[in-house]
Amino acid sequence: MATAPDTETLADPLDAFRVEAREWLAKNFPSSLKGKDNAMSAVEGGSEPTADEVAWKKAMGEKGWGVPTWPKEYGGGGLSRAEARVLQEEMGRIGAWNPIGGMGVMMFGPTLLEYGTEEQKHEHIPAIAKGEVRWCQGYSEPGAGSDLASLQTFAEDKGDYYVVNGQKTWTSGGQWADKCFALVRTDKTKKHEGITFVLIDMNDPGVEVRPIRLISGQSPFCETFFNDVKVPKKDRVGEEGQGWTIGKRLLQHERTSLSGGGSASRLLGGTPLSKLAKQYRGEDAEGRIADPDLRMRIVRHEMDTRAFMLTMRRAALEAKANQGPSAASSIMKNVGARITQNRAELGMEIMGMAGLGWEGEGFSEEELAQTRTWLWGKAVSIYGGSTEIQNNIIAKRILGMLDHQ
Repeated sequence: MATAPDTETLADPLDAFRVEAREWLAKNFPSSLKGKDNAMSAVEGGSEPTADEVAWKKAMGEKGWGVPTWPKEYGGGGLSRAEARVLQEEMGRIGAWNPIGGMGVMMFGPTLLEYGTEEQKHEHIPAIAKGEVRWCQGYSEPGAGSDLASLQTFAEDKGDYYVVNGQKTWTSGGQWADKCFALVRTDKTKKHEGITFVLIDMNDPGVEVRPIRLISGQSPFCETFFNDVKVPKKDRVGEEGQGWTIGKRLLQHERTSLSGGGSASRLLGGTPLSKLAKQYRGEDAEGRIADPDLRMRIVRHEMDTRAFMLTMRRAALEAKANQGPSAASSIMKNVGARITQNRAELGMEIMGMAGLGWEGEGFSEEELAQTRTWLWGKAVSIYGGSTEIQNNIIAKRILGMLDHQ
């Protein structure tokens, strides 16, 4: 007599993981946080986290699912790409969000996994995976923005340590950061080959941070000064003079994050433009946005957004298959910036005069937020490498175009 098939043996392993993820999320994700969209990982300081937010962050950090595909030995989830997608689907199903983020996850962590020593990985990656340490980026300088390789912050060799002197600017979240990954010059006779990648404790003597107030009214960026700051050589990543190579790799991770995960919340979050337009511009007899020209432009924007998000998903899968992001991240960064700014412009147009408020009782909270979002969005095409710089990278590394002699 034939026996019934063993359903557990024949089941798709992803189905088993889906059940595991669903049960774990049901047990650990507080329903009060549904749909909050990763508020704790924002660069801006914000308010103190609630007890539920703290508990959720701790649970995800201990599970390693804040960085699901990072190796378990360093505190990551150790999941396959397919399992990570399932986890994301299950989180989306219940309105859960990832509370582990920031520059440590977006940029520094992936770079250290590739270039760091075992000691450095074990020292820094677990704290990033648990969201216990905030990192900031020490790249741009007052005289070295687009031409980053002209940086002058100097690290003088003192045997077992360097003494760092110089200034960085546009240091995102510098006033809240615990650590800084920075490019410094160790050889003044060479341009690219004279740059080294080091890690600096932001609480060390000689580190001074001054927030920069932007036209949006926020201060997410800072000036950072290093005055005789001692940096042990154990906190150098890679070899001396290898900083430009490592720094470029990190920028690829940054551009991928800015165009993908960062843009996702900006492009898909908030009130849909179609709903906003009906609220401020009215509807026609068929329930459509009354202004046909505006209606068409919103449709085009939404089509561009969806196509961009799907392309980003494909590019992310290809990047993982090819052992990391490629120069294509420059294309995604530019497209993401354009779509983000276009959304802000449409929002302002839809609200009209109501979208121009700065403060006062005559404006709703959403209207005031729209003003600041529009102003803040002007920086999207600059930070992470300006649009012009990305165009140069695309021309040289993707299209194979050479400089004219």
